[in-house]
Amino acid sequence: MAGITDSDFLNKVIPYGFNVATLGGYSLDSATIEASKKIIERGRKEFDFSLDEIFTHIENEVNSIKNVHGDVKVSANVRSTTPQPIIEVGNIKNLDIVEINCHCRQNEILDIGCGQEMLNRPDLSDFISQIVDNVESEVSVKIRANVDGTDTLQLAGLIEDAGADYLHIDAMKKGVFEADWDLLTKISNNVDIKVIGNNSVNSQENLQRMIETGVDGFSIARSVISGNLDFNITNF
Repeated sequence: MAGITDSDFLNKVIPYGFNVATLGGYSLDSATIEASKKIIERGRKEFDFSLDEIFTHIENEVNSIKNVHGDVKVSANVRSTTPQPIIEVGNIKNLDIVEINCHCRQNEILDIGCGQEMLNRPDLSDFISQIVDNVESEVSVKIRANVDGTDTLQLAGLIEDAGADYLHIDAMKKGVFEADWDLLTKISNNVDIKVIGNNSVNSQENLQRMIETGVDGFSIARSVISGNLDFNITNF
């Protein structure tokens, strides 16, 4: 989560059983950096780095984790209006996964066509493919499910066809306060790409439900950040 998941935080929580640690989200170009500043001005946390320091910062953060937890994959969740800055991050030495943020729903990000608004881009497949074809790291795409005007299952297929290694899906469903378990099951059964499930992993019961959807892995943010990770994640 932007403004929170830095290397200091991740180095503290990795020992609880995580095998991938995701830094970010980071804004990488002028438009997304300006949007981040607007979000900060209204009181939300965001990482605040200028264009001339953001790439070096990410590289240093990656190495700060690798120096402590060398066997853990490090991912960076990033936002940009064009592929090139994401390609630059994807070629940072020691970064295992660059994750394209098609997920954020802050209005300032949506207004510039980023975050979950990326799901409506007619060139989304080409955007992803350009990154896949030009980075040393693996590529993940994080999306929000059930966004108005989109077909999440169709998007999953598009992301797979574009060559991404992971589909990281926040299985949010409007008006429901649990993950869309049925949608996760449907996606897991219909794509070969590795599916990482997100949302509602806040108890042992829901963790079991997440695994039963057939996902290849799961991610947790809020339970960790809030200090409420009082269930065992290492048995799955």
